[in-house]
Amino acid sequence: MTSPDIRFYFDPVCPFAWMTSKWVRMVSEQRDYSVEWRFISLRLLNAAIDYDAHFPAGYEVGHTAGLRLLRVAARTREEHGPEAVGRLYERLGTRIFDTQKDDSDGGHRGTADFLVPVLAEAGLPEQLADALEDSSLDAAIQAETDEALSLTGKDVGTPIIHFEPPEGVAFFGPVISGLPEPDQAVELWDHVLGLARFPGFAELKRSLRERPQLRSFGVEEDEAGLQEDWHGGSRRTKK
Repeated sequence: MTSPDIRFYFDPVCPFAWMTSKWVRMVSEQRDYSVEWRFISLRLLNAAIDYDAHFPAGYEVGHTAGLRLLRVAARTREEHGPEAVGRLYERLGTRIFDTQKDDSDGGHRGTADFLVPVLAEAGLPEQLADALEDSSLDAAIQAETDEALSLTGKDVGTPIIHFEPPEGVAFFGPVISGLPEPDQAVELWDHVLGLARFPGFAELKRSLRERPQLRSFGVEEDEAGLQEDWHGGSRRTKK
């Protein structure tokens, strides 16, 4: 089987993964890259963390919803192939982040009521919603989470990108709060690859970020979001 040009590891409830995925789709269209959408679960990644002590309220519920949606993505791949995962993620991200402001804890995203209309939009059968409750799929999701972290190290979040696998370069991010213009998308991609491919390069980072330009955050695409300090890839209150 031919490897894709890009493996993109995502959790469907991560806003920065969603923003980066939209940029990667822009780049893949212009460069004719193939993209394989793979899984990294924030809930499994933080399994040993005391959420109440380390995160703002609502994070555990939201991350658990992400794990439940990844179960559906795993079942989708089993029954409908990897291309269907890309369609499902695109529709999930649009519904979660690009539709309307959402001040809830995100727990409803892990329910059949939320998911079934998304499956219909993606051209997938509603019976896939049964996988929300199927914890037997967690082993496969954990394996891909471990795979992603083996490429970058463990002190990262989502997304993780592996370009030209299996030997090509892999990196966390880039974390972007807004989309570049179409003519800037490939330029940004080339700059990111240039850094990632440099031997010995490890990190370029600021934890101060603009709130993502996503409607779920109450920020339109042409607005600047409120600047916040994100620790370890999230709004953790304690390391």
